Amino acid sequence: MPSLANKRILLGVTGGIAAYKSADLVRRLQDHGANVRVVMTAGARAFVQPLTFQALSGNPVHTDLLDPAAEAAMGHIELAKWADVILIAPASASVIARLAAGMADDLLTTLCLASEAPLVLAPAMNQAMWRHPATQANTQTLQQRGAILLGPGAGSQACGDVGPGRMLEPTDIVDGVTRSIAPAQVLQGKKVTITAGPTREALDPVRYLSNHSSGKMGFALATAAARAGAEVTLIAGPVRLATPAGVARVDVISTNDMLAAVERAADDCDLFIAAAAVADFRPAVVASQKIKKQDGNDSDVLRLVKNPDIVATIAARQVKRPFVVGFAAETEKVSEHAAGKLQRKNLDMIIANDVSDPQSGFNSDHNQVTIIDKNGELPLPAALKTELAAELVTRIAERAFPAN
Repeated sequence: MPSLANKRILLGVTGGIAAYKSADLVRRLQDHGANVRVVMTAGARAFVQPLTFQALSGNPVHTDLLDPAAEAAMGHIELAKWADVILIAPASASVIARLAAGMADDLLTTLCLASEAPLVLAPAMNQAMWRHPATQANTQTLQQRGAILLGPGAGSQACGDVGPGRMLEPTDIVDGVTRSIAPAQVLQGKKVTITAGPTREALDPVRYLSNHSSGKMGFALATAAARAGAEVTLIAGPVRLATPAGVARVDVISTNDMLAAVERAADDCDLFIAAAAVADFRPAVVASQKIKKQDGNDSDVLRLVKNPDIVATIAARQVKRPFVVGFAAETEKVSEHAAGKLQRKNLDMIIANDVSDPQSGFNSDHNQVTIIDKNGELPLPAALKTELAAELVTRIAERAFPAN
């Protein structure tokens, strides 16, 4: 596990009852060797006094954007340059929204814009606020820019509600910050190809066959693999997601397009992760003009043909075969069907998940999966796809490259 010794952590504390936990967080960060400075918003000061954090950290607490005591009254620039990591705990819905919008209307948001340090957020808010589409969109935007989310947890809340939105416990946040500073380079020197998102099969110039895949899991895996030291090629179907930092992206539309791109990448690849939800069938004939509805005809027949099986094609290679990981998105008998695919397609590992659950299926930010390989089954607890991706990359690397 990487160390926090001598790391400079700038802790942002925002408004919310969870701010009381941040006092314990300061102490625990220091116990791991970190040097902590605290920035408090006006809302945070309504819950906890700055003197508490000053006494615990041994450093003055910063609250004002323009600090007359700072060099040239530009305290935010000094703090932005000082920090190795910016940790916001609790991160309220308000500060998440303002960061996503690129606002700089107080000291905390301003120094986040002025700093090149990694940004780590530990959200804390009412469960309805966390579930709101605006908050989900804002957190997704920040993650696409490289921010790391720790939590939130689920359980009873101060308002009496029960659900996701609790700030993680300080010990869990310390572990998350430690991993974010120096993630284990388990894929150092490896070339990894990952597919993500759906494919589209044209019916005519207007319509197509596809599925509900958002690409979030594949993009999270690409991010985690790059952070683990890999040279990553991400082959993406039509999705609206930003390219992860340090990742080479290839955009495709159809299954045949994706197969061609994968085969090119697989010629120089150590690990192939097939996370895309590939269309199994395509129309036998693609109409050159829009298909018109015929009056008096209440039904029609669409003839389909099978698409090539991308993951099975790569797994069947006799030369230049990478370690092959498939995904099985199932709605029933999840483990049984996934294990069958593992054997039938000659895969090295398969990741099974139940997409019938709206909390962990397509378009959700959460997922719950089971790893299946020759050693058996390993269920992983439900988590954010970003957190789950880091765990999966570690598990895959252990299996694919045991000598590393």
